[in-house]
Amino acid sequence: VSDASGCSMIALLHTGAAKFPQNLLSRARQAVSLLLPTGVLKGFSSIVSRKLASHGFGASMAAMSSFPPQRYHYFLVLDFEATCDKPQIHPQEIIEFPILKLNGRTMEIESTFHMYVQPVVHPQLTPFCTELTGIIQGMVDGQPSLQQVLERVDEWMAKEGLLDPSVKSIFVTCGDWDLKVMLPGQCQYLGLPVADYFKQWINLKK
Repeated sequence: VSDASGCSMIALLHTGAAKFPQNLLSRARQAVSLLLPTGVLKGFSSIVSRKLASHGFGASMAAMSSFPPQRYHYFLVLDFEATCDKPQIHPQEIIEFPILKLNGRTMEIESTFHMYVQPVVHPQLTPFCTELTGIIQGMVDGQPSLQQVLERVDEWMAKEGLLDPSVKSIFVTCGDWDLKVMLPGQCQYLGLPVADYFKQWINLKK
């Protein structure tokens, strides 16, 4: 199990109508390049190759073309940032909740979810946390609580058709920390339920 800083990257946000952290693009590129050899991502064309190239994905299109149809319709790339310090503070709290919806067949980024989260146990970010995550105090002050953010995630999942039983999607993370440790641990501390869709994921490190 990775610790909080094991997969952390400074969240550089694009400007424009659709804003999302640059680290999610990095995770998506990793998803393509690392899942291909396992046969999780399968069945692509030259058109897809161009789409991947436009997003900076470095996957091998030759390897893709030899695979039969894949098992997942969508990959939901997720990478939390959380409160932290040296020595580590307890409990840690999620302060950034980003998801990138990647179409597993066309490799297009179809939608993103991104919200900052107000920490309540340790509301003041430490200098170490800001240095590690790139998140400053003003980004989290006055933001929704984790409970409110989880409600909005569920609304987004429904709007995107991801709660339809016929749609196969799975979260993709760099390590098990996000969904095995951080989210369930904070939900347990706050007495919040964990949605079933957060209980399985692909760990890029494995």
